[in-house]
Amino acid sequence: MEPTYSVRELTLRVLAPFGAGYFLSYLYRTVNAVLAPHISASVHLDAGDLGLMTGVYFLAFGAFQLPLGILLDRYGPRRVEAVLLLFAAIGSLAFAVAERAETLILGRALVGLGVSACLMAALKANVQFFPAARLPLVNGVILSTGGLGAVAATAPVQAALHVVDWRTIFVVLAVLTVAAAINLFLVVPDRKSQTGGETLARQLTEVGGIFRNRRFWRVLPAGAVAQAAFMAIQGLWAGPWLRDVAGLSPDEVAIGLSVMAAGMAAGFLSWGVIAERLDHRGIGPATVAGGGMLLFLLASALMMLGWRDLPLLLAAFYGFTGASSTLCYVVVTRGFSPHLAGRATTSLNLGMFMGAFLMQWGLGALIGHWPKSATGWPPEAFSYAFAVPVILLAVSLLWAVPVLRQGPRSP
Repeated sequence: MEPTYSVRELTLRVLAPFGAGYFLSYLYRTVNAVLAPHISASVHLDAGDLGLMTGVYFLAFGAFQLPLGILLDRYGPRRVEAVLLLFAAIGSLAFAVAERAETLILGRALVGLGVSACLMAALKANVQFFPAARLPLVNGVILSTGGLGAVAATAPVQAALHVVDWRTIFVVLAVLTVAAAINLFLVVPDRKSQTGGETLARQLTEVGGIFRNRRFWRVLPAGAVAQAAFMAIQGLWAGPWLRDVAGLSPDEVAIGLSVMAAGMAAGFLSWGVIAERLDHRGIGPATVAGGGMLLFLLASALMMLGWRDLPLLLAAFYGFTGASSTLCYVVVTRGFSPHLAGRATTSLNLGMFMGAFLMQWGLGALIGHWPKSATGWPPEAFSYAFAVPVILLAVSLLWAVPVLRQGPRSP
């Protein structure tokens, strides 16, 4: 018989350790928005190189999602995430000593691989330890720690650069990552996996069933495009946009990125609370996700159009609404048996992160078509580049309408 745990025990032994891992994951994901100019000054990178170096994180992250889902369902989230975080620490150290673009790209890829389980392992653990009705809320708690990591990657990192260089920052991150791995392995309890007796062939067959599910394919494009655009822009191109379009100084850009990250952190928790409350009133998470992504489409369109009157307000709005697409994880898991939770969420995550890699690199390639001056790129470069995610998101939301209109009980 599985042991039971109090709310306090679950908070300290499940939510807190996995939250710490996701905090670091998002810090790694977004720190280049602040450090990119300093890295480029040490290792020559043009816009395309910068987009590739930052985006390869998403490529390595996304490429590992399908095997990750099998590992999570077979060996459990505690062991899998603890081991993978060690790869992130190695990648951070490689980044710290890099003198060539190739070393930066390799280090960034190792970091992407190493933190690839941070959210998925947490969501898997939440399915194991919490009732289904609480998942939007507890998932929101985990996601909000990622938002705090994004906040830490902005103004605090900018302030740290007055004391240490960017290389030292990555050494500190490596040490913190090892500590998080040890904490996960020692603190999180085990819960017996329902797939322990399944063969690998059976697990792969079930993954195939996920990809043959019509409902999954209705959700995937909208979730993937929304998250890809949000991660690519919030994690890198929001900083240059605030500088070159909104006309902010470097310190003001750091504040703007902090505001965007704070809006995201508030959004992660708020969308979870909203979804849980409305679920009891017959409005399902799919509908809430659709409404949130429509608002995110509006925020993206305002950035595309170069709206600069209230850049900090737009940054907060963009961060808050961008967080809504994470409800797609709940929408997807509700369509499958709990023992498939790891594979279902990682299958969705595969699309999100492969899309983020293409978006990150593609936006850099588009922006790079315009000549860069001493102060940055011209505003029209961002308008043309940001039109791509706006159009793709509008089309994918129309495709998802049959699922987004459904009530709380999934078919």
